[in-house]
Amino acid sequence: MRHHAYSVQAPAAVVMVRPHHFTVNTETAADNHFQAAVDARDDLSAIAHDEITKAENRLEEHGITVHLFEDEGTATPDSVFPNNWFSTHAGGHVAIYPMKAESRRRERRSDVIEMLKQRYRVQDVIDYSGLEPDGLFLEGTGAMVLDHIDRVAYAVRSDRTDPIALERFCTHFNFEPMVFDARDETGAPIYHTNVLMCVATDFALIGLDMIANGKRRDEIIARLERSGRRVIGLTNRQIGLFAGNALELQGRDRRILALSTTAFRALDQDQLAIIAQSAEPVALDIPTIEKAGGSVRCTLAGIHLLPR
Repeated sequence: MRHHAYSVQAPAAVVMVRPHHFTVNTETAADNHFQAAVDARDDLSAIAHDEITKAENRLEEHGITVHLFEDEGTATPDSVFPNNWFSTHAGGHVAIYPMKAESRRRERRSDVIEMLKQRYRVQDVIDYSGLEPDGLFLEGTGAMVLDHIDRVAYAVRSDRTDPIALERFCTHFNFEPMVFDARDETGAPIYHTNVLMCVATDFALIGLDMIANGKRRDEIIARLERSGRRVIGLTNRQIGLFAGNALELQGRDRRILALSTTAFRALDQDQLAIIAQSAEPVALDIPTIEKAGGSVRCTLAGIHLLPR
């Protein structure tokens, strides 16, 4: 167990975006089967704003540094999920990603990148957004679940995870791509890898039943176990309740696993006991934001950079 040592897998700081005009994005509903049907007349803005505020406070109580940005725009319904448009990496590297939905391309913000450069040691920023006109998309740490310790990029094949873009990212950032197919009960492809799995320092949560190809499933389990992790299989029901959409962070005293209340309630006692051996589960209550089809992991862009 790597309990007390600092882990490159668990960042101590995150970027969050607080929405002022939150809505469920109709443009992304076609392939995001985790979205809820919401009456367009319902104004969820104040509730979503409040959920992010409380989530930020709870993370800070645990010693996580939260860089909170406001989204006052009305044309960026998914801005609360910044993990899709940029990621940061040890050694001072930042990536900016090509997004499938046009509305999501507007989420990219130079002020976020500027803050990173001012507060952290940034060597280079590699911008892949120029791939969009060619229809090549790679939606950040939604499309890829990164094992920063073993340098593996787990990625479910989808319209939002193009193999060419993935290959390019992996070459630049020194990851080994591990691509696989995953589908829900209806046979629909899983739109983002991070709803299906979470890789922490000592364990991994993964919806094994959604990986139809048995041989591939065994290879993924073996790869995770080879890196010394306990593999916690999640049922399709648990995945539907966002139990796979969690992120390990470095708290003040120990590592925490940030997940939603929905996800926390979906996990059973045995699963929680394995998690608790190396990270304290911290449940954040964001049921309104979850209607947009993403949960806690999606709201957190981890900062794997050294402070200045």
